[in-house]
Amino acid sequence: MNRIFLPLALVWLIIGATVIAFSQRPWLPRMDVVQPIPFSHRVHAGLNKIPCQYCHEYARRSENAGVPPIERCVGCHGSGILGGIKPVTRPWTDHTQPSFEIRWNRVYVLPDFVKFTHRPHINAGIACQHCHGDVQNMDRVVPVKEINMGFCVDCHTKRHASLDCVSCHH
Repeated sequence: MNRIFLPLALVWLIIGATVIAFSQRPWLPRMDVVQPIPFSHRVHAGLNKIPCQYCHEYARRSENAGVPPIERCVGCHGSGILGGIKPVTRPWTDHTQPSFEIRWNRVYVLPDFVKFTHRPHINAGIACQHCHGDVQNMDRVVPVKEINMGFCVDCHTKRHASLDCVSCHH
C-alpha cells in the first residue's frame, strides 16, 4: 500500500506546487498599472493636502474606495478644459464609455473570496498610508506592500482585531 501511496502523493505534491508556481494570481501587486491620464497624488494629496476621503468618498461606506466622479475634478479645475459636464442622457443598458468619463485602472486587487470594506478600518483610525504606502509622495501610485492574508492577520493581531475567518472571507 505504501509503495503506491507515497509515490502517488509525491506526484500530486509536485503537480500542485507546479500549478501554484505558474498560475496567475491577479491579486499580486502590479507595478505596471498605467492610468489613462497622468494623475499625481503627490500634487493633490501631498502639496495641496487634499484628504484621501475627499476624492475617495466611498471608502467610509462602501466595499470599494471608488474613484472620484469627473465632477469632483471639475469642482477645483473648472469646466473650461473639459468643455463642461454634459448631462447623462443615454439608457442605463448602454455600456459604452462616455467621452467625459475617465476609466481608471485598479492598482490593488483582492481575490473574489475576500470580503473587504474600508469602513471598519477608517473607523478604527487606520491611516490609508498603512496599507497603501506613502501615497502623498507618489506621482504614480504603485503597490508598496503585498496585501495578502499574512499582512492582514499580522495587523489584526497587533491591533487585537477579530481573527474570525468569516470577518474577511465569504
